[in-house]
Amino acid sequence: MKKRENNIRPKLDTIILKTATNYLLPLLIMFSLFVLIRGHYLSGGGFVGGLIASIAFVLHSFAYNTKRTISLFRFRPLYLIPMGLSLSLFSGLLPFLISKPFMTSIWFLDSVAVIGAFGSALLFDLGVYLVVIGVVLTIIFTISENV
Repeated sequence: MKKRENNIRPKLDTIILKTATNYLLPLLIMFSLFVLIRGHYLSGGGFVGGLIASIAFVLHSFAYNTKRTISLFRFRPLYLIPMGLSLSLFSGLLPFLISKPFMTSIWFLDSVAVIGAFGSALLFDLGVYLVVIGVVLTIIFTISENV
């Protein structure tokens, strides 16, 4: 009987997976942004959108490798965590400028062309979106670098 090697890994770097990933990555990122914005009025939001975006990058790292996926970012995904937390805190403190309680939703009068009317809750969701992407990718990439 043959001895099994400890370093057996499935071969995931096929041409089909690489080609599919090249098309799926931008589509999944756009869908995650759609879910982020849609979550303001319907189900979805920053958490679900962040998970979808993270899945897109994990799929890319399966097709290629972790180093190539990290090179898609201008900085390490770990830095998204404090950026997202700061944005969420800012959205909670924003009502203080007009003498309202912490985390009160403020709706801005001018609407944006694609988004429509938006408020401070969208900024909070965007912060959650960044935190989720940062946490998931930091965990996944740290595990895959150490395996």
